[in-house]
Order: sequence, then structure tokens, then C-alpha cells
Amino acid sequence: MTVRLRLALTVFLSGLASAALVIAMVALAFVRFEAEATFQRADAFVERVVGMHGNLIEQQRRDPAGLAAFLASLVLYEPETRLYLLDPQGRVLASSDARRSTVQQVPVDALRRAADAATAAPRPAYLTGEDPERPGLITVVTARALRPAAISPGAPVAGYLYLVCTKGEGPAARFEVFSSSFAMPALVAVAGVMLLATLLAAWIIVAVTRPLRVLSDEVDAAAREGFAGAHAGTALAPVAPPPPGGDEFVRLRGGFHALLATLRRQWDALRRLDHFRRESVSNLSHDLRSPLTATVACLETLDQRWAHEAARGEDRRLIEVALRNTRNAAALVRSLGDLALLDEPEYRLQRVRLDLDEVIDDLAQRFTERAARQGVRLACEHAGPGPTAAEVDVELLERALANLLDNALKHTPAGGEVLLATSREGREVAICVADQGPGIAEADIPRLFDRHWRGPEAAAPASSEQGRGLGLAIVKRIVELHRGQVQVGSQQGVGTRISILLPAA
Repeated sequence: MTVRLRLALTVFLSGLASAALVIAMVALAFVRFEAEATFQRADAFVERVVGMHGNLIEQQRRDPAGLAAFLASLVLYEPETRLYLLDPQGRVLASSDARRSTVQQVPVDALRRAADAATAAPRPAYLTGEDPERPGLITVVTARALRPAAISPGAPVAGYLYLVCTKGEGPAARFEVFSSSFAMPALVAVAGVMLLATLLAAWIIVAVTRPLRVLSDEVDAAAREGFAGAHAGTALAPVAPPPPGGDEFVRLRGGFHALLATLRRQWDALRRLDHFRRESVSNLSHDLRSPLTATVACLETLDQRWAHEAARGEDRRLIEVALRNTRNAAALVRSLGDLALLDEPEYRLQRVRLDLDEVIDDLAQRFTERAARQGVRLACEHAGPGPTAAEVDVELLERALANLLDNALKHTPAGGEVLLATSREGREVAICVADQGPGIAEADIPRLFDRHWRGPEAAAPASSEQGRGLGLAIVKRIVELHRGQVQVGSQQGVGTRISILLPAA
């Protein structure tokens, strides 16, 4: 869901909730207004009746039927009003409605509260109570206490005049009054306010989201192009600062452009430095190979000339050390050149579909003689029935496996075993090289293929057979070019197992 749609939905739901709240408040206000107006009119009416006819109790005793007719005549033009003459206990003595039932009574406590409210200060806005005709129905009521005609101090209450205002002839009538008086004008006003608010909200949403959408499109374009996109490698002009007085989006867009331009300039500088590094390493490797090769040839010639001269024994030992170090240096130079070549962005694999079982068989034959000289058993395990094929660059894959096998033979003592194995794991095929060497510390495993890291064997003397090659870094780069991954498992004192996982063909 887009930001624009979310904002529009939020504004719509907020407006809808506000409109419902306004209508509910209008309805409650209408109900309260109606109750207050009804109570004020009824209370004034009862006050006048009591003031003009204070002997209603005596009249009821003399002529009950005549009093009922009199009460009915008082509310003749008020069909929604009923008058009751009650005794001090709240029982109905007479009513303006001749159809009343025989058992009717108003709770005395409620009756007294209604009568006392007439003299209270301040007077309540309105009172509610029960209708004797409809027990349980709460409606607007008012009452006055009636006392005997011969008033004396402390005279008891002789009865009550109780007026009940019914709520119309039915829900339909009340709804019609509400609709005509309050609902329709309120709804028209609310609709107008909502329309105006919607138009304003739409304008605000468009004004807010348009620059946000433009900025999002620019971010997407930058993500697609990357730092090596159309602008990379070109001279980028300094980004002008955002105009003063611009809003947050203008400043955000200007900041994004400035940041993107800075990153692209830095990327161009790094790209040029990386290209210079790779080119320098490649040239240096190429330039050093010839003198190192010539040095090795000279040292080998001297070693052969003095092979039969016993007096040259010490000289031959010195030549042996020099020859070993020169060969290590030549191997390191060759590895640096190979790694620089593999790091080239334009480098492409020469892929062919190949059965990996055949690859490990050929590799085992190449290293069998060396393993035998070291007293190490070299074994092969195939994945079993079924192909273990992958599309690989044969030369590079054999180079990576040869580096792993060379390390395994270096670290496996005489009498140990080095295993070459293939397996299938889902949509991937794996080649494993396992040795029985001293193992690798768990803390060193994450840095094992880092070309800038050297393990504990780096402390060995310069004449060591371990060398200072970049074999594992080359292995990692070759596997990355094949879109595979390298997994390492090692236990100190038991051995190391390195697996190369490649997409199956």
C-alpha cells in the first residue's frame, strides 16, 4: 500500500469517525434539549395548577369522578401529558386517563425527590421518573406536594400532584421531529464540512506525496544503476545547495543528491585505485617471474655442478635454502598474478558440463606419487549412482582443488589419510577435501580465506616448506566466480574438512 493511499484512507476514516461522532453528539443534544424543554413547560404547568387549585385532595374526596374529569380537561390539549393525584404513599387517587389500571403506585422516595426539586436551588435541568401507566418506563416527570386547605405550621403532606410527559406517540414521530429539526441540518453541515475537509486533504496529500514519489523514483533509479551507473566515471559537478526556504522534502532531495554525488565520486576514486592496484600487481607479477625463474635455474645449475664435490657440502646447503625460498617467492608472485586476474570485473569463466567424479579421479592420480613419498594414503569416494555434474571452468576448478589438496598433504602427518569425495545435496553438488592434520582453531575459521590473514604457520622460518602463498584466497575467489560457497569444518587434533558446493547442472 502506497503512502498516498494510506494517507487518503486515514483521512477518510478520520472524517467518517468525526461525522459519526458529530451526529451522535447532535442526537444526544437533541434528546437533552427535548427533555429540558418538556420539563420546563410541564413544571410551569403544574405550578399554575397547584396555585389555582390547591384543594384537589378535598375535591377528590367529595367528587372522585368529577375530579377525574377535571384533570382530563386540564390536559385536553396535551395528549402526551398525564396528571395523577397521589396520596402520601404514592398510590394513585385520580388520573387524567380514564383507562388507567386499578393497581398503580409511584415509589415514595422518587416522588418526594421530584417534589423537593421544585424548591431546590439551583433547580435541576430536568427530572425523570416512572409512569404509573407503564411501570419500568423512565420519562420526564414533575411533582408538587399538596397540603390541607387549613395550613398550620408543620402540617403533613396530604398528597401529590404528579405529571408525566410521555415521549411522543412512537419512535416514528420522534424520528421525524429529530430529522426535521436537527438531523437533516446537521447532516448537511457535516457533509459540507467533510467535503471541504476531503478537498483540503486531497490537496495536502498530493502536495506531500508528489515530491516523495519523485524522490522514491530517484532512489529506485540509483539502486538500479548503482555507483557504476550512467554517471559513474564521469566528472560530476558540485551539487548546488537547496534553495533557502524550501520545505523538508526539498532539503531531503538536495541532501540525497549531494550524498549520491559524493558516493559516486568516492566510488570512482576507489574503482580507479582498485584498477591501478590490480594492474600494478599483475605487471609486478609478470616482471618478477622472469628474474625469479632465472634465479631458480642458476641455483639448480650450481646445485647440480657441486653435487659430486664433497667440499661443497656447506655451499649446497646454502643453495638449498636459497632455492627453496626462491621457489616460494615465485609461487607467491604467481598467486598474486592469478588473484589479480581473477579479480578483474571483465573476467569470464569458460564453462563446460563436467562430471565431478572424473575431476577428483584425475586429481588423485596427479597427487598419488607425492602422497606416497610423504607416507600419506590418498582416497577417493564417489557420490554413488547418478550424475554429479556441474557447469564449471575446468582449469580454475582443478586449480582450486589442487590448492586444497596441497594444503591437506602439507598438514597430514605420515600414516594419515587425505580424502577426496563428491556428494549431492539437493540442487547442489559438493566436492570435499578432508585431512587428518592438527586442525584449525574455531576462532580462525571465519578468517581462513581472507587474503590478508596469516595463520599460526606464518611464524614458521622463512625457509619453511609451508610457503606464504594465497592458495585459500584463490580457492574462495574461484568458488565465488562459480556462484558457489565454501564450507569448513575442523576439530583440533582430528583434522579439517573443506567442502566446495556448486550448483548442479
